[in-house]
Amino acid sequence: MTTRRIRGAAVAAAMAGAVAACSAPGGGGTDGGAPADSVVIGVASEPDTLSPLLGYGKDGNSKIFDGLLARDADQELKPALAKALPEVGDGGRSYTYTLREGVNFSDGEPLTADDVVFTYRTVLDDKTNNTAKSELDAIKEVRADGDDKVVFTLKYPYAAFAARTVLPIVPEHIAGKQDPNTGSFNTEPVGTGPYVLTDWSKGEKLTFKANPDYWGGAPKVKKLTMAIIADDDVRATRLRSGDLDGAVLPPNLAATFKNDDGRKTYRATTYDFRAVTLPTGNPVTGDTAIRRALDLAVDREAMVDKILDGAGRPAYGPLPLDDPWFAQDVERARDLGEAERVLDEAGWKPGKDGVRAKDGRRASFTLYYPSGDKVRQDHALAYASDAKKAGIEVKVESATWEVIEPRMKHDAVLAGFGSTGDPDFGLYTLLHSSLAGDGFNNMARYDNPDVDRALDTGRRSQDPEDRKAAYDDLQRALVKDPGYTFLTHIDHMYVLADRWDGLTTQTEPHEHGFASGPWWNVEDWQPKK
Repeated sequence: MTTRRIRGAAVAAAMAGAVAACSAPGGGGTDGGAPADSVVIGVASEPDTLSPLLGYGKDGNSKIFDGLLARDADQELKPALAKALPEVGDGGRSYTYTLREGVNFSDGEPLTADDVVFTYRTVLDDKTNNTAKSELDAIKEVRADGDDKVVFTLKYPYAAFAARTVLPIVPEHIAGKQDPNTGSFNTEPVGTGPYVLTDWSKGEKLTFKANPDYWGGAPKVKKLTMAIIADDDVRATRLRSGDLDGAVLPPNLAATFKNDDGRKTYRATTYDFRAVTLPTGNPVTGDTAIRRALDLAVDREAMVDKILDGAGRPAYGPLPLDDPWFAQDVERARDLGEAERVLDEAGWKPGKDGVRAKDGRRASFTLYYPSGDKVRQDHALAYASDAKKAGIEVKVESATWEVIEPRMKHDAVLAGFGSTGDPDFGLYTLLHSSLAGDGFNNMARYDNPDVDRALDTGRRSQDPEDRKAAYDDLQRALVKDPGYTFLTHIDHMYVLADRWDGLTTQTEPHEHGFASGPWWNVEDWQPKK
């Protein structure tokens, strides 16, 4: 789900875009031989907070912080603040990390094992407003063993635990003196990363300078500005004018730069999917027959071709088609006849206006999408058109997240989700009944004992074959009892001035633009000679 981080940004960013279009927010730009050591990137949204204690950077790629581990271009784990991958013992219940020597926070204070312990304990504290703490449920204890060793003891073997330790580490000597929920650290962070925040103008831009003492070597890009521009068209216009060096763009706008010799387009495959939440508390969307019919009626291939201009794949569930955990037998074609049969059998009979009804209730519900998101709007309208052919009325409305959030319990939402790294990462928070209605977790309030059982098995088993069987069972259960209508997996498109070497993309999660994209490794870029 695009979370609270975009709330309020749409209006403010649109105003900022109109004002800032006259001058580049970071003094960069592609015209007139702009310096290669300064980069201005246009992104759609900004974080609510820059504190990892509240969830910022939890999946890695923060430019301000580092985790014990990080991911390379192929998403493989590699040492970061730890000098090596962890030592695993006690049948997968113990993970020991030895810290890299000579690492300092950007204020000059040394990193110690106590900082790591403080970070994890604070995230897990019930008083800390971190909605992702369930991801660290396996941790029983974390303790320091001297200044340079950290030992995690787990409640149960958790095969994906090492990948959770990309969580950024914060300095206890600063954050430990503040309330993690309200302290100034949320907007004035101090970390060990390659960049230091120098300015944050809410709704307009965040500016970073290179950390000259970064343990990985001082970055060649000395100034990095993330311009917050909610409107896709405005981002494209500012990129074309030279006001931006790069931007995240939807496929149709990225395609307009195809023949631009001074810019390059980058395409990242993703786990990022668009889906319609179908709340169980709504008398229409809570009916399994309605949910199954919608799943059968939707034309996923057409959405990829027409909405995404081919930059994506049909979504037959939360995992993409090319993921090794994808259950091949759940791929399915559109079948409008079967959708009608399911509805007929369940007692949803066609009315005079073409909309089905059952026991006096029309098969009609409202679907919200966030204002200003053209890709979601197009998905919502196509979904409504497909549903109408099966006799289901979907009333599409746009709104801000402030309006949408209190309605999520009863109304459908065109949502976005997807996490990289391990199937547990995205599926547990999306589907487990224990997280129903927990903020943006399990937005559909889905409750299926078979799915819960599969999620628990996948999380707790060490055997890859047992885990694969569990996640296969889960995906098959979602076909029979869908809590969401999965539509497409979206490729992320980026356009940048061709002034640097070393740019690559990773396979990306739903959250992108701010930390992901070709600038995931901006600290490694080299100016073209």
